[in-house]
Order: sequence, then C-alpha cells, then structure tokens
Amino acid sequence: MKLNELRDNDGAARKQKRVARGPGSGKGKTAGRGIKGQKSRSGVAIGGYEGGQMPLYRRLPKRGFNKPNKLHYAVVNLGLIEKFVAAGKLNAAEITEDALIAAGVTKYKLDGVRVLAKGAVTSKLVITVTGASAAAIEAVAAAGGKLTVAQVAAEAAE
Repeated sequence: MKLNELRDNDGAARKQKRVARGPGSGKGKTAGRGIKGQKSRSGVAIGGYEGGQMPLYRRLPKRGFNKPNKLHYAVVNLGLIEKFVAAGKLNAAEITEDALIAAGVTKYKLDGVRVLAKGAVTSKLVITVTGASAAAIEAVAAAGGKLTVAQVAAEAAE
C-alpha cells in the first residue's frame, strides 16, 4: 500500500451539504428553512420561548437543592472483593483503593471508593478505603478482618 492509495472507510466521512446554492442542489431557494416565520430568519434564539406565554420551566415550582460540591464515590460491594480475593487477583492482607483499581474491581476512583455490604465475606480482609457502610464494617469485622475508613480532605474541611 502506498500513501496515494490511502482513503477513508466507506461511510466514515460525508460531504457537507451546501445550502442556498441553486435549485440543482436540492436545498436551493429557502435552504430547507421553509417559508416565512421566525425560524426562517437568521439570529433565531427560541430555546424555551412559548410565544409570550409563561414558559413551562417558569410555571413549574422549584423544589430541592443540588449540592455543588457533592462527592461522588466509586461503589464496590464486599461480595465482589471476596470474589477477586478467591481468584487470587487481590491480596486479602492489604486492600487499598489503588489495589482495587489495579485488580479491575472498579474502573475509576472518583472522589474515593465506598464499600457496601452486598455479598458474603469469608476471608479475613484488611481494607482501607474512603467510605464504607456500617453494615460493611460489621461484616468484615465478623469475618475477622478490619475495614478502615480514611478521611477525605473535602470531608475534613467541612
């Protein structure tokens, strides 16, 4: 294969439609905008405009609050950790957030890893993570292990 033989895959690139270039183009005269009206003109910014009627987003009541600095955790269940330990992909004596990512238990760390109690635990696990449910801490302790929750810098600031 030579450089002059290189070409894109079929259907990978489509030619841009050139509007308002005569009747032969198929998009001549009104350029696909129809006839008259606000949308046929340039500089249209309709968005939520309803012709002078009070828009829906202003008619509905506003409720609740979205915390701007909310923390998002990567959630991992104890049963999954147990499965990875049984498969030999995780060392039960030292399980950290980085070890969980390296083993492929979770893909991302986000603001930290939070362990939940779903699934059975039989191994003696030593886990250090950012967050854990009370049930998960009890389940690990009942199996003879230890689950330590490390403080996040954002939580410590609050």
